[in-house]
Amino acid sequence: MAAKSDNAIEVEVDSRTVRISNPDRVYFPEPGWTKHDLVDYYLAVGPGIVNALRERPCMLHRFPKGLPGGKVHQKRIPGGAPDWVETVRLHFPRYDLHADELCVTELAQVIWAVQMSTVEFHPWNSRRADTERPDEWRIDLDPGDDCDWATVQRVVPVVHEVLDELGAVGWPKTSGGTGLHVYVRIRPDFSFSEVRKVAYAFACEVERRAPELVTTTWWRKDRDPTKVFLDYNQNARDHTIAAAYSIRGNDWATVSAPVTWDEVADCEPMDFTVATMPQRFADLGDLHADIDSAVFDIAALVERSGLEDPPD
Repeated sequence: MAAKSDNAIEVEVDSRTVRISNPDRVYFPEPGWTKHDLVDYYLAVGPGIVNALRERPCMLHRFPKGLPGGKVHQKRIPGGAPDWVETVRLHFPRYDLHADELCVTELAQVIWAVQMSTVEFHPWNSRRADTERPDEWRIDLDPGDDCDWATVQRVVPVVHEVLDELGAVGWPKTSGGTGLHVYVRIRPDFSFSEVRKVAYAFACEVERRAPELVTTTWWRKDRDPTKVFLDYNQNARDHTIAAAYSIRGNDWATVSAPVTWDEVADCEPMDFTVATMPQRFADLGDLHADIDSAVFDIAALVERSGLEDPPD
């Protein structure tokens, strides 16, 4: 790390040099975390965040004035990017617009995004080789307003059980909020619509096995707030959720943390923060490091899920 100059620092990231302006700007007033602290955090979990984002279109949640100043949802990459910051062009049919989104291939690009006030990274579940064919099936356990973490913990073994019966390997992580995500790597052979149908059929099976805990009711007003909603719609096109190792923009600077299945029963979302994750990563490494080696073919599930669209 170079010495400060004009209230800026230069960070060496592999073969790149990233200039960080206003490193002392406080982004999280409660714990006092600064931009410099966020840079240090992402450097500490570098292989993990790059693995989570690699080759994926990525929407950025930026906080130019820190948390108190509010969030900017940024699809287009901010201006002034160095030529080594890679992008992927996406089309948004509803508005007939295109956007060049960040497409991470190396850690320096993550650190540059942090320089641009990015706190959260929200990647697509497809990669730039074919952005219309997802290679990641996302299972989102989203607790209702009156649903506690203990209920989420009780649902997780049911999710694990169904995945095991299918022969699919699931990779759990905390959401960084009150829920939990499970990712399944799949062959990029199907459309967003087809993967979403599989996700809905899976959610219905989990609901069938644990009806007292789980709901698939789409409309929030009709949903039991004491249950966990299995949000199959996170597999729809252009729907994104926080990446593994992404910081979340809340008062406590929690992190969306990969966990083992066995850990879920004893962990709490607040266990994983900017303060605690660097040491955890140093001790355990990236718990999702092998996700690309466990690819599941959903062809049979697509056929079984039929042609009817799930509720939306």
